[in-house]
Amino acid sequence: MSRMSLLLAVCSSLIAIPFVSAATPDAEAVTLANVAEPSENSPDEPLAREFSLGRAKHFLDSASLTWQKQHDCMTCHTNYLYMLARPALGPADEAQRTVRQYAEDLVTERWPKQGPRWDAEVVMTALVLAADDAARDGKLRPATRTALERMRSVQKDHGGFEWIRCEWPPFENDHEFGATMAALAFSVAPESYADSAEVQPNLERLHKYLETTPLPTLHHRLMLLWADTFRPGWLKAEARSEVLNTLLALQLADGGWSAATLGDWKRADGSPQAVQTSDGYGTGLAIYLARRAGVRADDARLVRGVAWLKSHQRESGRWFTRSLHQDSRHYLTHAGTSMAVMALAACDQLR
Repeated sequence: MSRMSLLLAVCSSLIAIPFVSAATPDAEAVTLANVAEPSENSPDEPLAREFSLGRAKHFLDSASLTWQKQHDCMTCHTNYLYMLARPALGPADEAQRTVRQYAEDLVTERWPKQGPRWDAEVVMTALVLAADDAARDGKLRPATRTALERMRSVQKDHGGFEWIRCEWPPFENDHEFGATMAALAFSVAPESYADSAEVQPNLERLHKYLETTPLPTLHHRLMLLWADTFRPGWLKAEARSEVLNTLLALQLADGGWSAATLGDWKRADGSPQAVQTSDGYGTGLAIYLARRAGVRADDARLVRGVAWLKSHQRESGRWFTRSLHQDSRHYLTHAGTSMAVMALAACDQLR
């Protein structure tokens, strides 16, 4: 059996669909009409007395719809990560359909008339639509195919992608992150989209770019590991093992992981990164990717990580994650909550 066939078989046996479905949440349904903006993301918010999937869903629905309503856009830390996590929260409801429809409207309405705001918008929209299609029923929908084709059209001759660089790590900081997201989009797209003849030149250029361009952080190497778990070949076997082992070695004494340990980012306000403080994004990402890479859910490291997640949810349902840029809005908390839900689902802890 080839390495690709073996890895695909292992991943399929571990997680049958890209993002695991879970129990129906118990919170009141949130819609664009009734959404109330969540309170500010704060490290001082009390911990919840017990884990609640319903509160996690309510927070994510509210944060995503509020962002869409107030900013009329999608962003990596909120809506896009929400779309990746949403299948773990049960069958689609009005909140999920509203965010999905907004993503489709970008493709079918805004882009033909006004063009995308950024190439990053194209890549991330293609990714979340493809992932949602794969999780839903494995059928590639017309808007998703159009988004993927638009993503191919904005790829640079050198194989990479132009990205937003606002010095807001880990998502909007460098071009290399965009290349890993494109790799993930190609890899999760259903109906063997990446195997089609017209896509091969794009894949070849992207592979060459990623092979010749050092990724600046462990975080981005983890993004490539994520893609590799869906479509093996983005990493060589030894690199795959090295990335996973490096990640697992960063587990802190309390069982969690810190997002700040995944790169060497400098904070704009000059304060030190919280490398010794576990958070939702670091812990959720570590557990989810470890499961995707074949680590058993009953591995002692993941059991400790799951225990940290279940004991560190806040009263609102979120998992706080300190901004890697500066102490202000801490929007990385939104991404951290999405990753925490995905991690718990991957360990079958939402049933």
